[in-house]
Amino acid sequence: MNTYMIPCLLGLEKLVGDEVRRLGLQDVQVENGHVLCRGTDDDCARLNINLRCGARVLLVLSQFPARTFEELFQGVRAIAWEDCLPRDASFPVKGYSISSQLFSVPSCQSIIKKAIVERLKTRYRLEQFPESGVKYQIRFSIQKDQVSICLDTSGEGLYKRGYRAVGVEAPLRETLAAALVILSRYRGRDPFCDPFCGSGTIPIEAALIAKNRAPGLRRTFDAVQWGFLGDTCWRRAREEAQDREFLGSYDIWGGDIDPNAVAIARDNARKAGVEDAVRFETADVRRFRRESEYGQLVTNPPYGERLMEKAEAEELYRALGKVWRDLPAGWRTLILSSHTEFERSFGRSADKKRKLYNGMIKCDVFMYGKRV
Repeated sequence: MNTYMIPCLLGLEKLVGDEVRRLGLQDVQVENGHVLCRGTDDDCARLNINLRCGARVLLVLSQFPARTFEELFQGVRAIAWEDCLPRDASFPVKGYSISSQLFSVPSCQSIIKKAIVERLKTRYRLEQFPESGVKYQIRFSIQKDQVSICLDTSGEGLYKRGYRAVGVEAPLRETLAAALVILSRYRGRDPFCDPFCGSGTIPIEAALIAKNRAPGLRRTFDAVQWGFLGDTCWRRAREEAQDREFLGSYDIWGGDIDPNAVAIARDNARKAGVEDAVRFETADVRRFRRESEYGQLVTNPPYGERLMEKAEAEELYRALGKVWRDLPAGWRTLILSSHTEFERSFGRSADKKRKLYNGMIKCDVFMYGKRV
């Protein structure tokens, strides 16, 4: 059995933990900024292909305490690198250190690299390694003097689903968009709307969730090329994911006042394979109306930090508050914003709030429940 670590945006840990449990992995531990679990080689592929909210999937090779460079060196050298790294492997090292005696990240990178090389020298009888082959990205973390050494199985972050080659300014990461949809409890039955859709990320993630389509089906991962895992686990995971997809008709809508953003959103939906499930229109939020008795409105309006002035953002929030009050009572509404005066501008305090991070921006999800 392998140990996997799944980093995630702060505030999404419980959602990621729930996803991992649904996939059937064992010993799931939800911690600050990541989730730990135990699984097989097949589970490496299943996690990468199916996770909606996790940032990446790391295969944990070792965890040990280290307060000196010698302890770090010996801990890394003790790992059986020859079992996973071929002689021509490319093995760059990345990582971070928080609240630890070993605080210099470049120095830690150098020590870890040296320890790996010294271990491989005894196996391959080489003094220098070409690193001309497949990449095995090594990631380390040191938190309160506890070291984790991992292999990054994902490569590019899991938020890169492969459908958004082009975006608009200040795009929302796909993992965070999926989290907002999940928090809204959308399951594909009611209408779903985003009146500030931008490049379409939230409605597209809603369509993927409605179809139960695994978000990683249309992309590749670094570990696909790793010899010690093999390619059959990836084929099985993709077939399993495809067998779980739903067929149906969905009412998913995205609107934006910028015609260029709407054009990009439509193209992104096509690349994601959900153009049959979501429609985009050039629309002003001030004229947004829906007659359906039930539905979900989930949106990420401008914050007044990068895209427009604060006063303009507040004016939009007031318009959005009026839209919400005019909606039928059965609608559930989630709004992501970093604006400290959002509720005042919106015109009502949220029924519930949840802290999340959009990149480095501290935000709240303002949740307004059904009024029935």
